[in-house]
Amino acid sequence: MDYNLTIIVPVFNEEENLIRVEEKLKEYTLSSRVKTQVLLVNDGSKDGSEKLMIEICDRNPEFNYISFEKNCGLSAAIKAGFDYSTTNLTGYIDSDLQTDPFDFDLLLEEIENYDLITGYRHERKDSGIKNLSSHVANTVRNWFTHDGMDDTGCPLKIIRTDYAKRIPMFKGLHRFLPAMILLQGGRIKQVPIKHFPRIAGTPKFGLRNRLVKPLMDCFGYLWMKKNYINYKVYKKS
Repeated sequence: MDYNLTIIVPVFNEEENLIRVEEKLKEYTLSSRVKTQVLLVNDGSKDGSEKLMIEICDRNPEFNYISFEKNCGLSAAIKAGFDYSTTNLTGYIDSDLQTDPFDFDLLLEEIENYDLITGYRHERKDSGIKNLSSHVANTVRNWFTHDGMDDTGCPLKIIRTDYAKRIPMFKGLHRFLPAMILLQGGRIKQVPIKHFPRIAGTPKFGLRNRLVKPLMDCFGYLWMKKNYINYKVYKKS
């Protein structure tokens, strides 16, 4: 079956959320604007996530999974999704489902004229300290990247797969995806989407992950920007 969109779902100890992930994404694939498949990426989970993922994929032909030998982090899980995607478009959503899979249609409405569309959680349902730390982190990243995005960490994106596969990922780079598309000469846009409180599972990022590490990653991005190789072939035999 030919699919147009692969949705990456990184999974790390999300046993409590996976049945909801199955239900919501299956419902979405049945009504999506384009033919859609789901790729679950098990990032070395220690709970029953892998067993559940296998069962989900066994009963849903549009679901597939890959599993890491050990925990490698969110950026690695997203990169693996890019590497294994076989469709023209690749989407990304977190397994906590604080964003709505049906909002992928809002992004698909815009993707024809862009190379990355990212969601923008304009009414976030997180704690005050989490919202504040994310706002500070996004502001600092914008100083470094000038990508014009208000919410680069939003876990709802669609990227043209050929652009996604050319991103030289390192740990933390999932926060810089719009900027990395700009380095390739691509076009980006943000779209307001819905946001919900987490109702199951445990958040994987604390204050240090949202402030200290992103600041350090900004300097990694500057090095990447200075040394990034970008070429376009206009003729070949």
